Amino acid sequence: MVTGFWGRKIGMTQIFANNKAIPVTAIRTGNWIVTALKTQGRDGYDAVQLGCLKDKYANQSFSHNWLKQLSTYFSLVREVRLKEPVTGLAVGEFLDVATVVAEGDIVDVTGRSKGIGFQGVVKRHGFGGPPASHGSDMGKRPGSIGFTRSSGKVLKGKELPGHAGNTRHTVKGLEIVKIGLESGAVILVKGAVPGKTGSPVFVRKA
Repeated sequence: MVTGFWGRKIGMTQIFANNKAIPVTAIRTGNWIVTALKTQGRDGYDAVQLGCLKDKYANQSFSHNWLKQLSTYFSLVREVRLKEPVTGLAVGEFLDVATVVAEGDIVDVTGRSKGIGFQGVVKRHGFGGPPASHGSDMGKRPGSIGFTRSSGKVLKGKELPGHAGNTRHTVKGLEIVKIGLESGAVILVKGAVPGKTGSPVFVRKA
């Protein structure tokens, strides 16, 4: 049984229910095609391989020649690991997310956060910064990083300036508010998910 699927983040919006505004993230899921089925006996594990079809081929019927040139017809190819052999799916079919999750289900969404380049300790790690008065000229520098027990040694994992963002994150316990927009091609998940607009995200049952 498939317990997860891939999609692309469209962006955030809000919907109204019971006189309340609910912030939701829209995820496009309708353009993912089954490109391969992995089995324990042949591949050593059970999985379903999905390909995100490029928009310019959306109106064309599936051809097995696409599988020989995945990078030409698919912008992304990803796998979903399974605990048991997959049934009810065939190569060339679109994955219907309505068969995987339903409205009201709780899911975990995994994505890669936005990369914001090189940042100092104040923005990257939330340091308070030096005093803003009394002649302080530290700016936003981290200050001393020495270790009193061993002079000159810096402990592994010390929070220092560096590249911020662009890391894999999972947001757990999000509710699926609505499924079925554009014939099941878009789902609305309550809350925010990692990544920028257009980035791939993985949705799985909690």
